[in-house]
Formats: sequence, structure tokens, C-alpha cells
Amino acid sequence: MSDIKPIRIFMTGVGGQGTLTATTLLANTVLSLGLPVTSGEIHGMAQRGGVVESTVLIGCMSPKIGHGEADVMLGFEPTETMRALPYLKSGGSIFSSSEYLLPLSVATGRESCPELSTIEEAVKACTEDYLFLPCQTLGIEAGAVQAGNIALLGAMAASGKTPITVEALADTIRKSIKPKIVDVNLKALELGAAKSA
Repeated sequence: MSDIKPIRIFMTGVGGQGTLTATTLLANTVLSLGLPVTSGEIHGMAQRGGVVESTVLIGCMSPKIGHGEADVMLGFEPTETMRALPYLKSGGSIFSSSEYLLPLSVATGRESCPELSTIEEAVKACTEDYLFLPCQTLGIEAGAVQAGNIALLGAMAASGKTPITVEALADTIRKSIKPKIVDVNLKALELGAAKSA
């Protein structure tokens, strides 16, 4: 374990987007690469519309990510990306959807939704290493809007910021996703990876 560079991945999104499915896929991919991994869910409301947060830690002793500790952040919804910025370490990497799926608090009028330009400015203030991509659009292009989460994983894998490769993720998808939606998810993976190239 001592010769493995620890990598902390923090994921955030809205219930119904497949954030927890993405967490499981990443953790299983890391295991398939023979690396030690811990994953966890730190959400409060996983039902549709609630905020969902989860972690995948590679080569780390602790199962938690505190503020300023995430090497990589995956934001499946831009408002949640902005909300989770305190978790990113200095110089960390962000991969975020640019398309909104309004959290329950916004949908019910308790909170307002910031403009994407405001979110991008907040991200730029934290790191120069970021990529926004239209996850829902890519999911639809692949064949199902829900596959947008896989497009985001593809962008991260293609970036080289983690030991997780596009090929290893594709293998995990083939082994663990229902056969009837494997092709859609592989297409989404490919579309997301192309955005990171």
C-alpha cells in the first residue's frame, strides 16, 4: 500500500442520476486493476431529487474525505459541483456536467439556482484543472439520458488523472451492467472520453 499514490475521488449529484451506480462501477474497476479501494455513500436523500454524495478512495487508509482532500471531483449536476467545492484540494481536478437537474431544494423554491457562468467562476477560483461537459445530452446521444453519468466517468478515465482507464471501465460495464443496456453505456463512455482527449 505504501508505494500506491493515494487518490481521493468525491462524487456529488442528485438522486435519480445514477451517482451511486457510478460509484460502484468505479470501485469495481479499481478492484479489477488490483488496487486497494474503499468506497462510501455519504448522502442523506438518495431518492429522486435529493442530494447524493459518495466517495471512492484508492490506496487510502481512511474511508472519508474531508474538506480540502479530494484529488478529483465528479459533479453529476453543476449546482452540486459548486456546493461541494470545499472538498477539493488545491490543484485538484473537476469533471462536471454543465446541464442542470434541479435539486429538490431548488425545485421546491427554497433555494435559487445559480447561473452556469457563476458556477464556472467558482470552479476557476478553486482550480485551473476542470472540464464541463453536457452529460444529459451525451447520454441521450448514446441512447438513454441516464447514461450521462457514464459519460462523466469516461471523461475522467481518459484524462489520466487516476489509474482508472477507459478500457478497464468498459470491461467493468460489460461484466456488471444489465446486458440490454451495455451498448448504450459503452457508447456514453466513449462519448465522454472523447470530450477529455
